Amino acid sequence: MDSENQKLSSGIKGFDEILMGGLVPQRGYLLRGLPGTGKTAIGMHFLTEGVKNQENVLFINMGEPTKQIIKNAEGMGFDTQGIEFLDLSPDQEFFSNKEAYDIFSPAEVERDSITSQIVEKVKSLKPTRVFLDPITQFRYLSTDEFQFRKQALSFLRFLIDNGATVLFTSEFSSDSPDDDLQFMGDGIINLEFFSNGRSISVSKFRGSGFRFGTHSMRITKDGIKIYPRLRPLLKEVEFEQETISSGVPEIDELLHGGIERGTATIISGPSGVGKTTIGIQFMKEAAGRGERSVVYTFEESVSNLVNRCESINIPVQSMINTGMLSVVQVEPLRYSPEEFAQLVRSEVDAKKAKIVMIDSTSGYSLSLRGEDPVSHLHSLSKYLTRLGVTVILINEVENISGELKVTEIGISYLADNIIFLRYFEIEGEMRKSIGVLKKRLSDFEKTLRELTITKYGIKVGKPLKDIRGILNGTPERVKKENE
Repeated sequence: MDSENQKLSSGIKGFDEILMGGLVPQRGYLLRGLPGTGKTAIGMHFLTEGVKNQENVLFINMGEPTKQIIKNAEGMGFDTQGIEFLDLSPDQEFFSNKEAYDIFSPAEVERDSITSQIVEKVKSLKPTRVFLDPITQFRYLSTDEFQFRKQALSFLRFLIDNGATVLFTSEFSSDSPDDDLQFMGDGIINLEFFSNGRSISVSKFRGSGFRFGTHSMRITKDGIKIYPRLRPLLKEVEFEQETISSGVPEIDELLHGGIERGTATIISGPSGVGKTTIGIQFMKEAAGRGERSVVYTFEESVSNLVNRCESINIPVQSMINTGMLSVVQVEPLRYSPEEFAQLVRSEVDAKKAKIVMIDSTSGYSLSLRGEDPVSHLHSLSKYLTRLGVTVILINEVENISGELKVTEIGISYLADNIIFLRYFEIEGEMRKSIGVLKKRLSDFEKTLRELTITKYGIKVGKPLKDIRGILNGTPERVKKENE
C-alpha cells in the first residue's frame, strides 16, 4: 500500500499538513495531554470527517457519558448525527443498584463484560474509524501492569485487524505515566497547554514523514484550529526577476534602480524618522503597476496610518478602495507566530499580494510570547521571498543619534537590502538623512542624502558631500578650500 497516497484526513486542515496528508489507515495513534488540552475535540473532528465520507465511525467513551459528550460537541458546532457511541462510562446505577458489583468487585468480571460489549459492537458496525477516550480506564480493570499492557495491545490489534483506524487518548501524570502506551502506538500526538496558548506536536509517526517541532493550536467555537510552523520552501518558485522602483528618483539612485523582486529589505531608524512612509512609497508605486500589497501594523491603528499617509500625498485610502492595498492591524498578543504566518500566507496565496510589510519587527516580537523572533522572521521571510514576494521589515532602533545600529535583535543577516534613516543636527536644526548600507544583488550609492517629508510627498536631496560625521552622531560641515 502506498501510504502517502491513501491517508485519512483528520478533519483538521492544519493537522493534516503536519501529518503530510493525514493519518496512515489501519494504525493506532496515541493522543496524549492533560485534561482540557483538546483531546476529545480532536477526536470529534476525526469522527465527523469519517461521517462526511459516509464511513461507519465509533466513539467508545469510558470517561464521560454520551449525553455530556454530545452536549459539549454540539456547543462547538459538531454534528454528532452519524456517530455511533458505545458508552462504557460508569453511571449512577453502578453505585445505587444493589444487584450490581460494588467498587471492590473483581476486575476480571467487569473486564469480561466490557470486552464482550466492544467485540459485539465492532463486529456488527464494522467501523473504519474508532475513537477511544480514554484507554487508560483499562488499567483499572487489570490485575497488574503486565496484564494491562497485554490487554490494551490485543484490544488495539483487534480493532485494527477489523479494518479500523484508531485514535486513543491517555490520562497520565507523574504518578501514573503512559510510557507503555507510547510503545504501543504507531503514532504519538502530544497536546500541551500553557498560560499563553496551546500547542500540538508529533513525536512518532510510523509509515510516513511528518513535520517536526511545536505547532500552535487554538480551541474555538468552531472546533480545533491548528497552525503549522512555517517552513521555507525547499526551492524557489519561478518569477520574473526585475527591479522595483520606489517612485522617488533620488531613492532609486541610492539603490541603483530600486529593490529587486523577491528580496527582503530592512528599513531601519529611530522613531518618527519616516521608515513606514518609505515602505508605503514602494507600495504606492506597485499599485500603479496593478500589484497588490499588504501592511501588517502592530503599533499604529489603520485610521492613523491612512490619515498620516493621506496628509503627505500618498493615497492609501484610494489604494485600499481599489483593492491594491490591505492594511491589517494586528494586536501583538492575540496571535502566535504560526497564526500570524497563516494570515500572511492567506494574503499571498489567495489574494496574490506581491509586497508584504511588517511594521514593526519589535511589535512582531511581542507576539512570540518569549520565543526567539529571529528564527520565526527567518522562516517567514524565506518562505515569502522564494515565492517571489518582496518583504519589507520596518525596524526601530532606540538611539536617535550616536553609534549606528541597524537592528536591536540581530536580524540584519536576513536582509538582502538595508536602508537606514538617521536624524542629524546641523547649525541647531534637526534634519533627517537616508542611506543604503547593504544591497546583495547589485551595487549602491555610498553617499547619504537629506530626507524631507512634506505635504507634497517624499523629497530627497543631493548627496550630503559637505557634511561628515552623520553616522557617528557628530555631524559637521566640511570647509571648502576657498572658504
